[in-house]
Amino acid sequence: MNRIDKKFHDLKSNKKPAFIPFITAGDPDLQTTKALILELEKRGADIIELGIPFSDPIADGPIIQASYYNALVRGTKVAQILDMVSELRTKSEIPIVSMVSYSTVFKGGCQAFIEKAGKAGLDGLTIPDLPVEENFDLFEAAKKEDFKLVCFIAPTTTDERMSLITKKSQGFLYYISVVGITGIRDKLPDDIVQNINKLKHMTTTPIAVGFGVSTPEHAKLVGRIADGVIVGSAIIKEIEKHANEPTEKLVNNVGKFVEQLILGAKG
Repeated sequence: MNRIDKKFHDLKSNKKPAFIPFITAGDPDLQTTKALILELEKRGADIIELGIPFSDPIADGPIIQASYYNALVRGTKVAQILDMVSELRTKSEIPIVSMVSYSTVFKGGCQAFIEKAGKAGLDGLTIPDLPVEENFDLFEAAKKEDFKLVCFIAPTTTDERMSLITKKSQGFLYYISVVGITGIRDKLPDDIVQNINKLKHMTTTPIAVGFGVSTPEHAKLVGRIADGVIVGSAIIKEIEKHANEPTEKLVNNVGKFVEQLILGAKG
Protein backbone atom coordinates (compact mmCIF):
# COMPACT_ATOMS: atom_id res chain seq x y z
CA MET A 1 0.00 0.00 0.00
CA ASN A 2 1.26 3.47 -0.87
CA ARG A 3 2.42 5.38 2.23
CA ILE A 4 -0.14 8.16 1.59
CA ASP A 5 -3.06 5.74 1.52
CA LYS A 6 -1.83 3.99 4.66
CA LYS A 7 -1.41 7.27 6.53
CA PHE A 8 -4.91 8.51 5.75
CA HIS A 9 -6.34 5.06 6.60
CA ASP A 10 -4.61 5.09 9.99
CA LEU A 11 -5.62 8.68 10.75
CA LYS A 12 -9.25 8.00 9.82
CA SER A 13 -9.29 5.12 12.31
CA ASN A 14 -8.14 7.58 14.99
CA LYS A 15 -10.48 10.34 13.77
CA LYS A 16 -7.61 12.78 13.31
CA PRO A 17 -6.71 14.95 10.31
CA ALA A 18 -3.34 14.74 8.59
CA PHE A 19 -1.01 17.66 9.15
CA ILE A 20 0.97 18.35 5.97
CA PRO A 21 3.75 20.96 6.15
CA PHE A 22 5.22 22.33 2.93
CA ILE A 23 8.93 23.07 2.69
CA THR A 24 11.15 23.87 -0.28
CA ALA A 25 13.88 21.36 -1.12
CA GLY A 26 17.25 23.11 -0.93
CA ASP A 27 16.24 26.16 1.09
CA PRO A 28 18.51 26.90 2.83
CA ASP A 29 20.28 23.69 1.66
CA LEU A 30 19.42 20.04 1.14
CA GLN A 31 20.98 18.75 4.36
CA THR A 32 18.87 21.24 6.32
CA THR A 33 15.83 20.15 4.32
CA LYS A 34 16.47 16.55 5.36
CA ALA A 35 16.93 17.57 8.98
CA LEU A 36 13.71 19.60 8.86
CA ILE A 37 11.71 16.66 7.51
CA LEU A 38 12.95 14.42 10.34
CA GLU A 39 12.23 17.13 12.91
CA LEU A 40 8.72 17.81 11.60
CA GLU A 41 7.98 14.08 11.65
CA LYS A 42 9.19 13.94 15.26
CA ARG A 43 6.91 16.87 16.13
CA GLY A 44 3.87 15.06 14.70
CA ALA A 45 3.67 15.90 10.98
CA ASP A 46 1.95 13.14 9.00
CA ILE A 47 2.86 13.84 5.37
CA ILE A 48 5.49 16.17 3.90
CA GLU A 49 4.82 18.32 0.86
CA LEU A 50 8.22 18.96 -0.69
CA GLY A 51 8.55 21.76 -3.21
CA ILE A 52 10.90 21.12 -6.12
CA PRO A 53 12.14 24.63 -6.96
CA PHE A 54 11.27 26.03 -10.35
CA SER A 55 12.00 29.43 -11.88
CA ASP A 56 8.40 30.26 -12.89
CA PRO A 57 5.92 28.88 -10.33
CA ILE A 58 2.35 29.77 -11.25
CA ALA A 59 0.54 29.03 -7.98
CA ASP A 60 2.96 30.37 -5.40
CA GLY A 61 3.10 33.76 -3.77
CA PRO A 62 6.19 35.83 -2.94
CA ILE A 63 7.23 33.87 0.18
CA ILE A 64 7.49 30.50 -1.56
CA GLN A 65 8.81 32.12 -4.75
CA ALA A 66 11.67 33.57 -2.69
CA SER A 67 12.46 30.16 -1.20
CA TYR A 68 12.54 28.65 -4.69
CA TYR A 69 14.91 31.41 -5.79
CA ASN A 70 17.17 30.77 -2.79
CA ALA A 71 17.34 27.06 -3.63
CA LEU A 72 17.99 27.64 -7.33
CA VAL A 73 20.71 30.21 -6.68
CA ARG A 74 22.49 27.58 -4.58
CA GLY A 75 22.38 25.23 -7.56
CA THR A 76 19.77 22.77 -6.28
CA LYS A 77 19.02 20.12 -8.92
CA VAL A 78 16.20 17.56 -9.17
CA ALA A 79 18.69 14.67 -9.09
CA GLN A 80 20.18 16.02 -5.85
CA ILE A 81 16.70 16.29 -4.32
CA LEU A 82 15.94 12.67 -5.19
CA ASP A 83 19.29 11.61 -3.71
CA MET A 84 18.38 13.45 -0.50
CA VAL A 85 15.02 11.64 -0.36
CA SER A 86 16.84 8.31 -0.83
CA GLU A 87 19.12 9.15 2.11
CA LEU A 88 16.09 10.14 4.17
CA ARG A 89 14.44 6.78 3.53
CA THR A 90 17.12 5.06 5.64
CA LYS A 91 15.66 6.92 8.64
CA SER A 92 12.02 7.67 7.89
CA GLU A 93 8.90 6.26 6.26
CA ILE A 94 6.90 9.50 6.38
CA PRO A 95 4.89 9.94 3.15
CA ILE A 96 6.32 12.63 0.87
CA VAL A 97 4.39 14.38 -1.91
CA SER A 98 6.38 16.65 -4.16
CA MET A 99 5.01 19.82 -5.75
CA VAL A 100 6.64 20.11 -9.16
CA SER A 101 6.23 21.89 -12.48
CA TYR A 102 5.05 19.75 -15.37
CA SER A 103 8.01 20.89 -17.46
CA THR A 104 10.32 19.16 -14.95
CA VAL A 105 8.35 15.91 -15.25
CA PHE A 106 7.93 16.10 -19.02
CA LYS A 107 11.55 16.89 -19.83
CA GLY A 108 12.85 13.37 -19.30
CA GLY A 109 9.58 11.54 -19.94
CA CYS A 110 6.65 11.03 -17.58
CA GLN A 111 7.20 7.32 -17.03
CA ALA A 112 10.91 7.79 -16.39
CA PHE A 113 10.34 10.63 -13.92
CA ILE A 114 7.77 8.68 -11.91
CA GLU A 115 10.01 5.60 -11.85
CA LYS A 116 12.95 7.67 -10.59
CA ALA A 117 10.80 9.52 -8.05
CA GLY A 118 9.25 6.33 -6.72
CA LYS A 119 12.60 4.56 -6.54
CA ALA A 120 14.04 7.49 -4.58
CA GLY A 121 11.21 7.29 -2.06
CA LEU A 122 8.66 9.89 -3.11
CA ASP A 123 5.05 8.77 -2.83
CA GLY A 124 3.27 11.22 -5.11
CA LEU A 125 3.22 14.52 -6.97
CA THR A 126 1.12 17.65 -7.17
CA ILE A 127 1.50 19.44 -10.52
CA PRO A 128 -0.23 22.84 -10.39
CA ASP A 129 0.41 23.72 -14.06
CA LEU A 130 -1.04 20.53 -15.55
CA PRO A 131 -4.85 20.49 -16.15
CA VAL A 132 -6.52 17.23 -15.22
CA GLU A 133 -7.83 16.86 -18.80
CA GLU A 134 -4.28 16.77 -20.18
CA ASN A 135 -2.54 14.25 -17.96
CA PHE A 136 -3.76 10.85 -19.16
CA ASP A 137 -0.23 9.53 -19.83
CA LEU A 138 0.97 10.65 -16.44
CA PHE A 139 -1.94 9.01 -14.63
CA GLU A 140 -1.35 5.75 -16.47
CA ALA A 141 2.34 5.85 -15.57
CA ALA A 142 1.52 6.57 -11.93
CA LYS A 143 -0.96 3.68 -11.67
CA LYS A 144 1.72 1.23 -12.81
CA GLU A 145 3.98 2.30 -9.96
CA ASP A 146 1.33 2.77 -7.21
CA PHE A 147 2.39 6.41 -7.24
CA LYS A 148 -0.15 9.10 -6.42
CA LEU A 149 -1.06 12.16 -8.48
CA VAL A 150 -2.82 14.69 -6.27
CA CYS A 151 -5.18 17.08 -8.08
CA PHE A 152 -6.29 20.58 -7.13
CA ILE A 153 -9.82 21.89 -6.68
CA ALA A 154 -10.49 25.61 -6.25
CA PRO A 155 -13.55 27.51 -4.97
CA THR A 156 -14.16 28.54 -8.59
CA THR A 157 -14.05 24.98 -10.02
CA THR A 158 -17.28 24.15 -11.87
CA ASP A 159 -19.39 21.19 -10.78
CA GLU A 160 -18.57 19.40 -14.03
CA ARG A 161 -14.79 19.72 -13.59
CA MET A 162 -15.12 18.97 -9.88
CA SER A 163 -16.73 15.65 -10.75
CA LEU A 164 -13.89 14.84 -13.17
CA ILE A 165 -11.16 15.83 -10.70
CA THR A 166 -12.64 13.84 -7.82
CA LYS A 167 -12.63 10.74 -10.01
CA LYS A 168 -9.02 11.17 -11.12
CA SER A 169 -7.19 12.45 -8.04
CA GLN A 170 -5.12 9.86 -6.20
CA GLY A 171 -3.99 9.83 -2.57
CA PHE A 172 -5.95 12.92 -1.63
CA LEU A 173 -7.62 15.98 -3.10
CA TYR A 174 -5.90 19.32 -2.60
CA TYR A 175 -8.58 21.93 -1.97
CA ILE A 176 -7.34 25.49 -2.52
CA SER A 177 -9.10 27.51 0.16
CA VAL A 178 -8.67 30.91 -1.51
CA VAL A 179 -8.90 32.30 -5.02
CA GLY A 180 -5.34 33.28 -5.85
CA ILE A 181 -1.79 32.28 -4.95
CA THR A 182 -0.21 30.81 -1.85
CA GLY A 183 0.50 33.15 1.04
CA ILE A 184 -0.25 34.07 4.63
CA ARG A 185 -3.83 35.18 5.27
CA ASP A 186 -5.49 36.78 8.30
CA LYS A 187 -8.78 35.03 7.67
CA LEU A 188 -10.00 31.99 5.76
CA PRO A 189 -12.98 32.34 3.37
CA ASP A 190 -16.47 32.07 4.83
CA ASP A 191 -17.53 29.45 2.27
CA ILE A 192 -14.82 26.93 3.15
CA VAL A 193 -17.06 24.71 5.32
CA GLN A 194 -19.82 24.64 2.72
CA ASN A 195 -17.38 23.82 -0.09
CA ILE A 196 -15.65 21.01 1.80
CA ASN A 197 -19.00 19.46 2.75
CA LYS A 198 -20.04 19.61 -0.91
CA LEU A 199 -16.85 17.78 -1.91
CA LYS A 200 -17.39 15.13 0.75
CA HIS A 201 -20.72 14.26 -0.87
CA MET A 202 -18.94 13.72 -4.18
CA THR A 203 -16.00 11.53 -3.15
CA THR A 204 -14.52 9.30 -0.48
CA THR A 205 -11.00 10.42 -1.38
CA PRO A 206 -9.43 12.33 1.55
CA ILE A 207 -9.58 16.11 1.22
CA ALA A 208 -6.70 18.31 2.38
CA VAL A 209 -6.95 22.09 2.52
CA GLY A 210 -4.11 24.49 1.74
CA PHE A 211 -3.39 28.04 0.52
CA GLY A 212 -3.82 30.64 3.25
CA VAL A 213 -3.82 28.30 6.24
CA SER A 214 -1.40 30.23 8.45
CA THR A 215 -2.14 29.97 12.17
CA PRO A 216 -3.05 27.35 14.79
CA GLU A 217 -6.58 28.78 14.73
CA HIS A 218 -6.82 28.29 10.97
CA ALA A 219 -5.44 24.78 11.36
CA LYS A 220 -8.04 24.00 14.01
CA LEU A 221 -10.90 25.14 11.77
CA VAL A 222 -9.63 23.15 8.79
CA GLY A 223 -8.85 20.10 10.91
CA ARG A 224 -12.48 19.93 12.02
CA ILE A 225 -13.91 19.84 8.50
CA ALA A 226 -11.22 18.26 6.28
CA ASP A 227 -9.03 15.16 6.26
CA GLY A 228 -5.80 17.13 5.98
CA VAL A 229 -4.34 20.53 6.86
CA ILE A 230 -1.62 21.97 4.61
CA VAL A 231 0.56 24.88 5.75
CA GLY A 232 3.29 26.28 3.53
CA SER A 233 4.03 30.02 3.45
CA ALA A 234 3.89 30.47 7.23
CA ILE A 235 6.47 27.68 7.66
CA ILE A 236 8.70 28.98 4.88
CA LYS A 237 8.59 32.43 6.49
CA GLU A 238 9.67 30.87 9.80
CA ILE A 239 12.57 29.11 8.07
CA GLU A 240 13.70 32.42 6.57
CA LYS A 241 13.38 34.10 9.97
CA HIS A 242 16.02 31.71 11.35
CA ALA A 243 18.10 31.42 8.16
CA ASN A 244 21.24 32.91 9.71
CA GLU A 245 21.22 30.59 12.72
CA PRO A 246 23.17 27.31 12.99
CA THR A 247 21.30 24.43 11.38
CA GLU A 248 20.44 22.71 14.66
CA LYS A 249 18.94 25.90 16.09
CA LEU A 250 17.01 26.67 12.88
CA VAL A 251 15.56 23.17 12.78
CA ASN A 252 14.54 23.28 16.44
CA ASN A 253 12.89 26.70 16.15
CA VAL A 254 10.96 25.74 13.03
CA GLY A 255 9.97 22.49 14.73
CA LYS A 256 8.52 24.37 17.70
CA PHE A 257 6.58 26.67 15.37
CA VAL A 258 5.14 23.75 13.40
CA GLU A 259 4.27 21.86 16.57
CA GLN A 260 1.86 24.65 17.53
CA LEU A 261 0.17 24.34 14.13
CA ILE A 262 -0.10 20.58 14.60
CA LEU A 263 -1.64 20.99 18.03
CA GLY A 264 -4.18 23.36 16.48
CA ALA A 265 -5.03 20.97 13.66
CA LYS A 266 -5.45 17.94 15.90
CA GLY A 267 -6.93 19.67 18.95
